[in-house]
Amino acid sequence: MVKEFFRRLRPNTQMPQTLLIGGFAGVILAGTLLLLLPWSQTRGEVGLVDALFTATSAVCVTGLIVVDTSTAFTPFGQVVIVALIQIGGLGIMTFAALAYLMLGRRLSLASQAALHDAFFQRDLGIEFKKKFLQILFITAGIELAGILLIFLALLWRQTPVMDALFSAFFHSISAFCNAGFSLYKDSLIGLRDSPVIMATVMSLIVLGGLGHMVLSELLYYGKSRLSGSAPVGPRSLSSHTRVVLRMTLVLIILGCAGLFILGLTSSESTWGMKLSSALFQSVTARTAGFNTVDIGIMPLASLLLIILLMFIGGSPGSCAGGIKTTGLAITLAEFKAKLKGEDQVVLMDRRVPKPILDRTIVLIRMSILWNLLGLLLLLYTETGRPGAGFHDVLFEQISAFGTVGLSTGLTDKLTVIGRLWITATMFVGRLGPLTLAIGVLPAIHIPVKYPEGRIMIG
Repeated sequence: MVKEFFRRLRPNTQMPQTLLIGGFAGVILAGTLLLLLPWSQTRGEVGLVDALFTATSAVCVTGLIVVDTSTAFTPFGQVVIVALIQIGGLGIMTFAALAYLMLGRRLSLASQAALHDAFFQRDLGIEFKKKFLQILFITAGIELAGILLIFLALLWRQTPVMDALFSAFFHSISAFCNAGFSLYKDSLIGLRDSPVIMATVMSLIVLGGLGHMVLSELLYYGKSRLSGSAPVGPRSLSSHTRVVLRMTLVLIILGCAGLFILGLTSSESTWGMKLSSALFQSVTARTAGFNTVDIGIMPLASLLLIILLMFIGGSPGSCAGGIKTTGLAITLAEFKAKLKGEDQVVLMDRRVPKPILDRTIVLIRMSILWNLLGLLLLLYTETGRPGAGFHDVLFEQISAFGTVGLSTGLTDKLTVIGRLWITATMFVGRLGPLTLAIGVLPAIHIPVKYPEGRIMIG
């Protein structure tokens, strides 16, 4: 039986999903070892579990921390963290492709398939190299613009030049990669009075959460409009891009309105502060993990809304986790079709293919099951101490799964078992439970068609 299992498992080792899983795991291991080095730590108090947790959080662009980034790690350690964020944000296969292109070598078909699944919705053929380099240029351009704006804003606040430059470098990459790591103990609470920094960080988060394919298409569309060669109207954009843009805008507006109505904290004394904080938390809640308010003292209704936003996450091909904006859109369209008794699912005047619909349903069901299992485990291991109630545990679990990084204050209080589980959840959330299942479980096809059975459902 063991031989038969491994025989069936062997073809899976060459699948793109397996390459992605192995790549992420390898970078996490390397990052853990680097963070354990003496010159990465200020006091040498970061152990193996905490280093593994931090490396996983960085590579999976989550932002949950069990030790303070600014005090526990030296500048070298902080550079390691931001490098892991950049690698995790762009994706392991991206850097593998970059290395191959620099060496003048050709990627294997499996590797190209992995990149295709991660970034694009159609076969690229000979356009692969061009599109891939375009992704790198878009990423570099957006991050450099963010660095410049944050740097100038910090200089305006009388921050020393080198401190301002490193802070701008760190936070621009962290924001675009939707990581949520910060060099400040209070995240961005101390900077929320700077409109330039807040607007820049929100813009970086939104752009990073759209996905590389959407950014590439928007760039092409903008250039074509400027040259007068692009058709006018929304139909000039692909169905995927239109769905992503619409869902992103709707979720930001609804999240902002919901948080504004339900309330944040007592520190927002004016209507302007309430609105700006609600907008920022709506943007960051789905994927980034920065905060401008104390999450731990927010009303329970607001926390539940943030949990829903974190579970949804960003968009496919981006740095975000969760079930994705497209997953939510397809689910709502399928639900609407079932209510109306229609035999096809239509989204933005386009029929959703059955394979995509099936994968979406499986993804959401697996996501729910994983989080229920995590909630049960964490309730058993973490709720015996003050400050670890049901809502804290639920918030922590969904934050890790959505690779968001927000916390009510439970992260650094987690037990060893809790930290290991959250580490695994961040890994699953970044790659997606469906990717892990396809890459790890052997494909077993049984050519048997069973007779129907009538079962009552209500």
